Amino acid sequence: MSRADEEREQAGQLPEGDVVGMLLEQHARIRDLFTQVRAAHGDDRREAFDQLRVLLAVHETAEEMIVRPVAKKTAGAAEAEARNQEEAEANKVLAQLEKMDLESAEFERKFAEFERAVAEHADQEEREEFPAIRAGRSEDQLKQMGSSLRVAEATAPTHPHPTAAGKPAAQWAVGPFVSMVDRTRDAINAARSKH
Repeated sequence: MSRADEEREQAGQLPEGDVVGMLLEQHARIRDLFTQVRAAHGDDRREAFDQLRVLLAVHETAEEMIVRPVAKKTAGAAEAEARNQEEAEANKVLAQLEKMDLESAEFERKFAEFERAVAEHADQEEREEFPAIRAGRSEDQLKQMGSSLRVAEATAPTHPHPTAAGKPAAQWAVGPFVSMVDRTRDAINAARSKH
């Protein structure tokens, strides 16, 4: 059983709308997309990478806004800050990858390093943050966090923005505006690619 399958199985054991279950499902999807990017070439690789980029940007922003403040209380400030720092670094690397030739040897090398770092980050969240959050919050609170996560994801940027990454206050301050710019840019690029 792959790690993604294990995450899906764990998520399936949690109540519908539980924030940890939602995050586990996203972790599984992120792992799947890494595999797709590695296996694909040309336009298929670009499409898979764009899906991965959007999911990572949205996922990390929403975690910083909704999960980290709770994790700070349940798992401890040092744990929450360590995850924020990892996300800030990942955001920088994702911004670099986004600008690279996806078929280059440099992309292959950097992408492999990035995949390892993201997997380690997810594993750490699943070992330390998620159990502490589940133990420190009621089922209703976990579902409310899930609802809040959905809202944050709907308004989160779709591209990496290293200046705000890892800083929940900055995400709240600039996230909605940056998201509007990102989503407009994405729509324009999609329309261009159809013509």
